[in-house]
Amino acid sequence: MKIPNPKAQSPSPKALLSLLAVLVAAPVHAQEIGVRGFADIGSRTFTATESFTAVLGTDSGGVFGGGVEATLPLGLFVNVRASRFRAEGERVFIFNDERFDLGIPTVITVTPLELTGGYRLPFWTRIVPYAGVGVGWHTYTEISEFATDSENVEMRRTGLHLLGEYGVARWIAAAGELQWANVPDALGEDPNGVAAHFDEDNLGGVTFRVKIVVGR
Repeated sequence: MKIPNPKAQSPSPKALLSLLAVLVAAPVHAQEIGVRGFADIGSRTFTATESFTAVLGTDSGGVFGGGVEATLPLGLFVNVRASRFRAEGERVFIFNDERFDLGIPTVITVTPLELTGGYRLPFWTRIVPYAGVGVGWHTYTEISEFATDSENVEMRRTGLHLLGEYGVARWIAAAGELQWANVPDALGEDPNGVAAHFDEDNLGGVTFRVKIVVGR
């Protein structure tokens, strides 16, 4: 799934982290503003099904991460999350729709940093569904054994995502979260690569997480 090593095309997320700090510190109805921390673990299924399956033997794998969230008046919230997907596979070559293993181990890592805003639906005291939308910066690396620095890959792309959750309890919550992410034009720039062969360029996918939240 070789990709050239382009320069980062998205702005630094530092400004958005600063924005989150400003929202948390805002004086408006301070008693209604809370801060929560969370950690999560789950599974991600990639949109580029055939490309990931060719290299890793599967189009899905485990992810883990965590972050911080500001709960705002009127049911609004904003959070920042960092997560990581890592899997080992093997470099391959596709010729006439036939897959040839090259016997070279490779490690693929996807590290998203995401900013999300949304709205909680205060229908019940302990079960609080919510939905959100946001933007993410996705760092993709592909490192192969015996490869030179020019042959390894590191790139960053910006994507959009949607999510929904059901939370339980108030100060300590166990929650399930489903997220869809769209990260176009991230794969397939190498005309001889696996992703180009399958005409797949999207690094996004669907992630289901189980999340532990501490805070109000």
